[in-house]
Amino acid sequence: MATLNEGFTLCGLVQTPSASDSAIQGIELDGDSDHAVVTDSTRSVTLYKVSDQKPLGSWTVKQGQLLTCPAVFNFQTKEYVVVSDNKVIRVWKDEDLNLDKVFKATVSADVWRVHSAPGGEPVVLFQRGAVRLLDSLLSAPQQPIEDILSEEEKGEHFLYVQRLNPNTLQKYRLEREDSGAPPLSFSASLRDKHINLLYLYRNGCVYQSVVAVRGPVGLEGVQALPRSLRLRLPAGEGELGAASAVALDEAHVAVVGMPHPSARTGKDFLCIWNTNFQTLQAGKEVVGRIHGQVWCYLGKLFVPHGKALSVIPYECQKSSLASALGKLRHAGIAGNTGPVEEVQREVEALVSRGEAQDLQLSVGWLARHLVARSQAETAFYTPGALAQLVQTQCLCHSVCPDLLLLALEHKDYFLCQLCLQLFPDIPEVVTCACLKTFISMFGGVVLQTPYSDNLLLPHLKDLNAQQVILFLQYLHFVYLKYSQDVYTQTPGLRSPTVTQIIDWVCLLLDAHFTVLVMAPDAKGLLSNLQSFVKSQVKLFSELGKIEGSLQELHKMKPSKDISQYSIEVIELF
Repeated sequence: MATLNEGFTLCGLVQTPSASDSAIQGIELDGDSDHAVVTDSTRSVTLYKVSDQKPLGSWTVKQGQLLTCPAVFNFQTKEYVVVSDNKVIRVWKDEDLNLDKVFKATVSADVWRVHSAPGGEPVVLFQRGAVRLLDSLLSAPQQPIEDILSEEEKGEHFLYVQRLNPNTLQKYRLEREDSGAPPLSFSASLRDKHINLLYLYRNGCVYQSVVAVRGPVGLEGVQALPRSLRLRLPAGEGELGAASAVALDEAHVAVVGMPHPSARTGKDFLCIWNTNFQTLQAGKEVVGRIHGQVWCYLGKLFVPHGKALSVIPYECQKSSLASALGKLRHAGIAGNTGPVEEVQREVEALVSRGEAQDLQLSVGWLARHLVARSQAETAFYTPGALAQLVQTQCLCHSVCPDLLLLALEHKDYFLCQLCLQLFPDIPEVVTCACLKTFISMFGGVVLQTPYSDNLLLPHLKDLNAQQVILFLQYLHFVYLKYSQDVYTQTPGLRSPTVTQIIDWVCLLLDAHFTVLVMAPDAKGLLSNLQSFVKSQVKLFSELGKIEGSLQELHKMKPSKDISQYSIEVIELF
């Protein structure tokens, strides 16, 4: 589960001359977890204490100069680094007041970004794709900078991975969308020695690609970059405009600039989605114009919108559903009922928040895992959760073939009934297994239960006409089944006798005869029951005749002198 907590305004924003341009270029951390370095879209860098919403320092270039990439913090030297007018790198410390008087170096090519992370030296990325370590670049600012990007690659999108030790460059081609449009946003995170690239397209699709930090050695040329669909977001009436997605952890993604599934159009939201189960976990409306920007640092989301930069704390817990499924080793849930209750709550949240298109990706996976665990652990069974998954109508027998058989094993007849009603592809052998179980259980148990006619009759009158008709149809079916196949017997259970079936028919007719005569739906049934009664009368009449004949045979004394072969004619009448 995930939550968006109450946010606050870190600072106001100065509107840019162009409405389409953002007032902020970037937000970075420095050595203090409560600090944020904010670079606006023109001339200023400001250091804020986030918890107090107070500026601790501000630095501005002269009129006519322009900051062209966000400032970063050099964690090794405790200095700040920014680029102005594309080629001028400026380096300063906290105590410096004037950016004109700090260290400056002019490089030979336009800079795109400066990247910095704790434990490493800042890296300078040039607009044509070349990469340099900051120290080596500052020691020789006018060194020639090669072009990595090719002019012939228009219309295609590539990922370049520059590894510095050893110095290698790997090129990957991204799969194209049908529209050919580029992704709206990229974000990258490092997890388990792999680079996880997350990118969002205008149609609402969020893909993930994974690249090993230590890549394959000796591969040349362009490699295909496999991708997996992590989310299919509702794009509203058209395509997304200004939107961005950033990974919060291995199971949660924050998205800004998308419509809320249940809100009217024209509103933008900041949402957290669970990528494992395709569910919306939390949402908060973002008021004012947005530019598809969101930054994530240490449990806080930074979102510029309208005239403010908001900070919104968030919390993401390990997927409790995965925990309940036994996928997390540290699941600290005591007792046997805890996981079942937790699964039930999570499934309710999934079904209530998800739309049919989103549920298609997760319901089958979830049902298979619940069934697999129920088969592995006899104490674990979640009838309510499984029933809710079936009722989404996103399941079928082919997707989860063991579900119906598991329900039969647990005598979960409500779940069996749901599957039979909603699954369009149940094999005939499974259908027959259900039929045999229903007949054996309900016929064997109800029809053979001891009762008193006088005590049962008043309660039978509480049944409505439709229930009586259905019960009589069932009794007629059971009669035909057991009268035609006298050897039918379910192992471990006694089948109802014909006499028991007839007794129940008589009781129902006695209790509801007047109603049945007047009910149009009962005419065909009463006609069948009349034939059924006539056949019984005829049967017992013939049995009476046979009874007399058998009694005569019993009275006759066998002949004493019977050879090995003889023919005797016995006259009964």
